[in-house]
Parts: sequence; C-alpha cells; structure tokens
Amino acid sequence: MAGRESELRGEQDTVDRLYDRLDALRAQTRERLREVRREGPSGSPQNRSERDAFATLYEDRIAQLEAVEDRLAFGRLDLTDGEQRYIGRIGLTDADHSSLLTDWRAPAAQAFYRATAAHADGIVRRRHLITRGRAVTGIEDEVLDLDAIGAPGSDETGDHLSGLTGEGALLAALAAGRTGRMGDIVATIQAEQDAIIRADLAGALVVQGGPGTGKTAVALHRAAYLLYSHRRLLERSGVLLIGPSRVFLRYIDQVLPSLGETGVVTTTIAELYPRLEATGVESETVAEIKGRAGFAQVVARAVRQRQRVPAGPEEFKVDGNTVVITPHDVTEAIVRARRNHRPHNLARVTFVRDMLSRLAEQYVTQLGYPLAADERGDVLEELRSDRGIRIALNLAWMPLTPQKLIEDLFAKPARLAAAAPGLSAAERALLARPAGSPWTPADVPLLDEAAELLGEDDQAARVQARLDATNRTAELDYARRVLASSGNEGLVSAELLADRFANTGPRLTTAERAAADRSWTYAHVVVDEAQELSAMAWRMLLRRVPTRSMTIVGDVAQTSTQTGARSWAGMLEPLLRGAWRLTELTVNYRTPAAVAEAAQRVARAAHLPVSSLTSAREVDDALVVEAVPDDAGLAGRVAASADVALATLATGAEGGRVAIIAPGARISTVRDALRTAGLDEHLGSGATVLDAPLILLTPREAKGLEFDVVVLVEPSEVGAASAGDLYVAMTRPTRQLRVVHHAELPDGFHTPSTGDRLF
Repeated sequence: MAGRESELRGEQDTVDRLYDRLDALRAQTRERLREVRREGPSGSPQNRSERDAFATLYEDRIAQLEAVEDRLAFGRLDLTDGEQRYIGRIGLTDADHSSLLTDWRAPAAQAFYRATAAHADGIVRRRHLITRGRAVTGIEDEVLDLDAIGAPGSDETGDHLSGLTGEGALLAALAAGRTGRMGDIVATIQAEQDAIIRADLAGALVVQGGPGTGKTAVALHRAAYLLYSHRRLLERSGVLLIGPSRVFLRYIDQVLPSLGETGVVTTTIAELYPRLEATGVESETVAEIKGRAGFAQVVARAVRQRQRVPAGPEEFKVDGNTVVITPHDVTEAIVRARRNHRPHNLARVTFVRDMLSRLAEQYVTQLGYPLAADERGDVLEELRSDRGIRIALNLAWMPLTPQKLIEDLFAKPARLAAAAPGLSAAERALLARPAGSPWTPADVPLLDEAAELLGEDDQAARVQARLDATNRTAELDYARRVLASSGNEGLVSAELLADRFANTGPRLTTAERAAADRSWTYAHVVVDEAQELSAMAWRMLLRRVPTRSMTIVGDVAQTSTQTGARSWAGMLEPLLRGAWRLTELTVNYRTPAAVAEAAQRVARAAHLPVSSLTSAREVDDALVVEAVPDDAGLAGRVAASADVALATLATGAEGGRVAIIAPGARISTVRDALRTAGLDEHLGSGATVLDAPLILLTPREAKGLEFDVVVLVEPSEVGAASAGDLYVAMTRPTRQLRVVHHAELPDGFHTPSTGDRLF
C-alpha cells in the first residue's frame, strides 16, 4: 500500500509538471497574440496582412491548448532500456525542446495501444493514469515482460483476463454516466480499433461493426490521426465528416477539439449543397425512388431534352435583312456543342456562337459584298441583341439552374414522363408535386447531379486561377522569410502562413469556404452511418473526394431506410470498382451482454446480416421487460418506467441520462403521459435536447446515440416498420434496457436467462 501511494505521488508530480508546461505555453501564446493586437491596424497593407496572419495562428493555437485540458496525460510506457515515455492528447516539449509528453498519434505511442505480452515491442510495462481534473486518482499497470521487470509470477498484467488493454480504465469509462455529448476514447483505444485508426490514408476503408463497437469514436480518432500524420496534405483542402443528422453532429462535436483538432468540416448529406435548406418531408417510398442509381440517367435525360430542335424554320428581320434559323442548322450546332463534353450551360456558349456565325453568313450573303473583321463583329452583336433571335436560341438551348431543372421535372408530368420512361406511371405520380414545394433531403443529390451536368460559366474562375498560380510561388517565398525573421518557424508551415497572407478579407474557415463552393473537393472524407446513404447520395459524395480517400463506417444490419445498403459490396462495388477494402470491429463495448444477445436474436430472426460480436461486460438487471394488460395503459406505464430509471440514476455518483424510444405514432401520447406524471420538466427539446436527463425519440432519431437507460416502447411496432430500426433502438443503452409492451414481442426477443427481469 505504501508503495502504491508513492507511485501515485510520483505520477502526480509528473502530471503537475505537464500541466505547468501547458499553462506556460498558453500564457506565452496569449502574450504573443496581445503583442500582435497592440500594434493595431496601422502600417502598410503587407504589414497588416502579416499581423492578421499571426493573430489567426495564435488564436488557433490557443484553442488547441485550451481543448486538451481534460486527461492531458493518460498513459506511460516503461521501455526495456529504462526510458519512461508518457502518452497524452498532444505532444509537449520543454524549453530546450526535450520531449515531455508524446502525442497519442505519434509512432512512438503506437505500442501503448498494441503491445501485448506475446508481442511486447520493447515494452516492459504499460501504465494507465486515471485522473479527475488535474489530480491523479489511480493507476493501472499491465506488465508485458515479467523477466525484465524482475517480478516472476506477478499478477499485475490484465492481458489474461479478456484481451482488453487497460481493462480497468476501459470498464470504468464504459460504466460512467452519459453526459449528452460523446467522449473521446483516446485513453482506452483497443488494438483492433487502433489498427483501423492508423490504417493507410489511400483508398476507401470500410469499417463494418455492430452496435457498441465504437465505430463513430474510431472514425473520429482516425480523422485526428490522419490530420496529425498527413497535415500538409490534408489541412488545406480539409477533411469532411458526414453524419446522419444535425442532432448526431452536436452529440459528437466535442470529440475532435478534445483531440487537438478543430479543422474538420462536419455536415449531413442534406446540408452538403451550398445555400440550400432541405426542410421538406416526403414518404420513404418517394425518397427510395429518388435515391436509385438510375435516377442519374433521369437527370441526364432531363438536361439533354432542354437542347431542342425547332419544328420548322423561323425567319427574323435584322436591319432589313432576313435570316432563318433552320432545324438543320440547329441540329448541327447542337451536335458540335455536345462534342466537347462540357456541361450544358458551358456548352451552350459553343452552340450560340455557332448559330450566330451561321446567321451572320446569311446576313453577309444578302449584302453582296465582304465585310471587314470589325464590321463582321458588329453584325454578330446586332444578331445577338435581336430579341426574337435571342428567344429562339434560348428555346433551342435553354440556360438552366439545377433548381429550375429539378422543380420542372416534378411539377410538369410531361417532362418527367420524357426523362424517366423506366418509371411506372404510379411511381411518376408519387414524384409529382407543385412548383415551389420545399426541397427534401432526397432532392439534394439530384440537385447536385443537375449542377454537375449543367455547370456554370467558369471564365472568371479560370482567370482567377491563373492569377493565383502566378502569385503562389512569390507568396511562399515571402512566408518563409517572415517565419525565419520572426522566430516562428516551428509554429506553422510556410504554406499555411501563405494561405493566411492571401486572405485579405475576413478570415474564412475551411468549413465556411467549402459551404459556399459546391465544387470544393476534400483530401479525405469520413462517412458515419454510411449504410443509410442512397446510390445518388454516394454519387454526390464521391464528387467531393476525387482521390477516393475515405473512411466509411457503418453496420448493414442497422440499415433503416429503403434506399440504404443491404451489403457493402452491393452498394460500393458499382461506384468504387474494387478500390475499397473491408475491416471489421468485433467487440461490443457499450451494450450489456444480456441486451446485446437479445438484440442479436431479434435481428437474426428478422434475417438481418448481423455481425458476430463479443460483449465486453455483464451488467445486473440489464434487461427489464414490462407487459401492460391493455394498450390504453401503455403510455402511463412508459412514464412510470422512465421515472424509476431517472430515480435510480440520480442515486449514483455518475448520474446519467434516460431515453424513451417510441414509434412515431406514439410520440404524442407518450409526451402527454410524461406531462401528466410531472416528468416534462426533465424532458429536453430543440438545440439542447441532448443535455437533458430525459429525451423522447423515434428509433430513427436515436441512430448513433447512446444513453444510460433506454425505455423501448412497443418493439413489435418498431420492428414492423423496420427491423433495422428495432436493432438500433435495442442497442442504445449502456446500463439497462426497459421494454414496455402490450402487443406480442417480436420473434427471438426474449430467452429468459440470468440478469433478465419480467413483470
């Protein structure tokens, strides 16, 4: 005991020194920022640009240093050569640049997550530091080389227990109360998770994992790792993270900052198209039709059909001369414009130029004498300005916006029938809607497809690109000189500083720049709950990452939508054509074993493609099933069950949160019952819904989230709507699943065993 206390004091001293260094760096960076700001806006534009650039860099550095306060250091490696290496959220060095703390992403930290007694990798002991605030409250040791430590027969190592590294720290983290925000797993990453996190950047990596395997956490930590290991490559164009909902993105929004990264763009598929709000609602059947891969051809036909040949010749009088737009000339001009394979609006320029040239030949022929070059230009301008000719050419090749094209497609039955001959009349009727209807999430990939086929006039952008290329070399050279003279060479790269110099207006983040630019491409894309994406959504997403460097995370057994994947090969092979690889997570850390086993039985009975899982822990009374005698009493029993769960959590030191997951048709009656029971004051709503102790959700809304206790309402109704939704709903709790039902339970739901309670 005395030895243990001495070890704790020693670790506390080390942690104190690390926090002292962190505080010193914070103070130093704040002082540098104050010095820059004190200089004010005076001086030349170049001097002001330098100050703005350094101010931005210092602000970013302060944000990073502030975000790593909690569990700054969480581990130690004792090496065979006697070195002790501390592992933490970020790397720290002292004033002499000697290492104090190794960043968890560095190669030198890899053994902390992967070393075993069989493959010790030069590690004698792995120590986990358990902290609260800045205080060390405990240590957990795993001895990997008994001979080297001189303790034959020592029972300190936990490897023989379950194969989980840092088992005590891991189980303590799993048992902690949920807070309404996802926490990072940086201190307890397991070997199979670490292998995925550190996998090669190139290509598309698919991470298949059942509920509770830590898929989302692994995806986020992989994003942080890739930014650390490939910063110059990734930082400028950014990393994009796609989540299933805005609530989900709020749930995970603290993870990356806590890992020292703030530059990842997070959004949903519905928000990926710039300056568009997809707030409309439609049936899942309609969304499924729009999500089919074949709808890309529907949009392509709709674009092509806006390139039309007139039924007959059209005559126009221009300054006393007659010119004729003939079907033959229009056909030839259309064919010529299509040859360059440019988007519709850009190819239209070729079409109009060709037609005006043909009309000018007619005009000059009637004059009977040749024209000088400048006079011919006047003729072309006169023809271009004629209202009748302009209308005729627009009707032959109409300039379009994506919004207009897709709106007309659904508002005008004849256009849809012409563009979608493969759809049945009933399917086309389902798609019909009035012009001006709100855009829906399923419309967004169609708009993106249309934007790709229509294009925009990029002449100004091309001129700007040439100018940027000319200036870039000079900017980089100047940035290097500034860094060398200022003593900040270790703080930032010349490339990043040059980017700051180039931004003479208000500083825009990568997210802000990308949000305004539909053609923005990212260096890497992370997709969570990827099994829900339609084929059209995948087409939209792949345009954002031409390198196909992706981390694709999901579980095909949890697919809820008709548009989603039933197998990864079926969804991805037509798109990526072999340029993807599959890996799997096999350990369920979140869900108690009794709950996980029940969920898997139900999923298999529904013929879902369930992954094999091993549960990491048993929890007493993890599954409670409560039957009510009649449907009228169901909502009241739900409220009572939630009240019991809240009271039980309130007695614990960790607290926690309760979610009621109910079919959409029952949400209103359950809410009324909660109000009658006086529980509505605990109920969250709106932007703060995740922060409340009690939350009421549909199964679809619960996707990707986790709670201490889940009260599941009438599982047979949930399963009837979607077996995937039921699998999701059953696997959200970390401590207990309370099932309240009147109807018969789904097949495979309950096999009585130790730890289950029936009422």
